[in-house]
Amino acid sequence: DVQLQASGGGLVQAGGSLRLSCAASGFTFDDYAIGWFRQAPGKEREGVSCISNYDGSLNYADSVKGRFTISSDIAKNTVYLQMNSLKPEDTAVYYCAAEGLACPLFNPAYWGRGTQVTVSS
Repeated sequence: DVQLQASGGGLVQAGGSLRLSCAASGFTFDDYAIGWFRQAPGKEREGVSCISNYDGSLNYADSVKGRFTISSDIAKNTVYLQMNSLKPEDTAVYYCAAEGLACPLFNPAYWGRGTQVTVSS
């Protein structure tokens, strides 16, 4: 079975940091791009960042550039999202998703359950 397990969310003060993890199983990790999306209450889901294990491509939403860093550990089948200088507007449920080949993700084949990130002011 395909699984994407997101973890690492929590409550943090503005300016703080969190690291999210997305552990993948059940598909060929090397051939996929893994992306992070988020959805805040009352807002549409938005793409945050993506990294491709296939061609090394990666991208970030403008709102997180310079603050978030995505990385992939192929040996562990895990993608990380290091989030620094967090702002209250980063508060959302964060999801990881997978799509074959390169970034950006247009129609992910697989989705994980979300992890809540709450940033207090």
